[in-house]
Amino acid sequence: MAVGSNHYRSGTTTLSKTQEGQSSGQAKVIVTMPAYNAAKTLIKTFDDIPKGLVSEFILVDDCSQDDTVAVGSTLPIKVVRHPHNVGYGGNQKTCYLEALRDGADIIVMLHPDYQYDPRKLPELIAPILEGKADIVLGSRFLGGGALRGGMPYYKFVANRFLTTCQNLTLGTHLSEFHTGYRAYSRRFLETVPFLRNSIAFVFDAEILCQAVYFNFRVAEIGVETRYFAEASSINFLNSVKYGLGVLNTLAKFLIAKFQIAKVDLFRP
Repeated sequence: MAVGSNHYRSGTTTLSKTQEGQSSGQAKVIVTMPAYNAAKTLIKTFDDIPKGLVSEFILVDDCSQDDTVAVGSTLPIKVVRHPHNVGYGGNQKTCYLEALRDGADIIVMLHPDYQYDPRKLPELIAPILEGKADIVLGSRFLGGGALRGGMPYYKFVANRFLTTCQNLTLGTHLSEFHTGYRAYSRRFLETVPFLRNSIAFVFDAEILCQAVYFNFRVAEIGVETRYFAEASSINFLNSVKYGLGVLNTLAKFLIAKFQIAKVDLFRP
């Protein structure tokens, strides 16, 4: 069940639908932003997104303790607020359900903490538009910019270790699995059972294991990142929990792949 992954370079960003099974015409691109205490960075993130390519913006606030909702309400975006904090994975579930409900052909997930460069959006969605990928990851490691952007060294080492484990287990050759800048095709999100995934940070690892299991194509582009005080980040304890969760997810993948037992994450 190997996935076809590649490093992608695009010289064009057309908005015509070229995916198999889609009709000709204009693709609807929706940018979703899972937010928690992003009031200080939301406007900067939004301002840098190339507006001509995007049909709609959706901000899902996970019961922030700051003015994220108030700031979001000043922008031309759809704001959805969770009345209770449900976690990063739970936030993404709402993001994707809202985007699918609003008719998205391509769903972009961009953290509104200004850590990832929003100006890369045309490159991010191009492989899907051209029918060459179902998922595109914005990698901090293509071009070697992670440490230059300020990534803490312990996160760098952990990322390299987990990515190596994931590539070996899944049979992929990706430079990174842990980015918060991604694009998904509608068909992908309608196929993989992402609603069964964790509500915690390990959601990101689970959905990529599902991509491999269900034979979707993954591509990646290089993105610049910034690490600063206002940028959201997982603390050390949560990083450890996340790492253990990734390894547990890989074990579940192997159990499902070799049909040792049924695993809900990989059940159609």
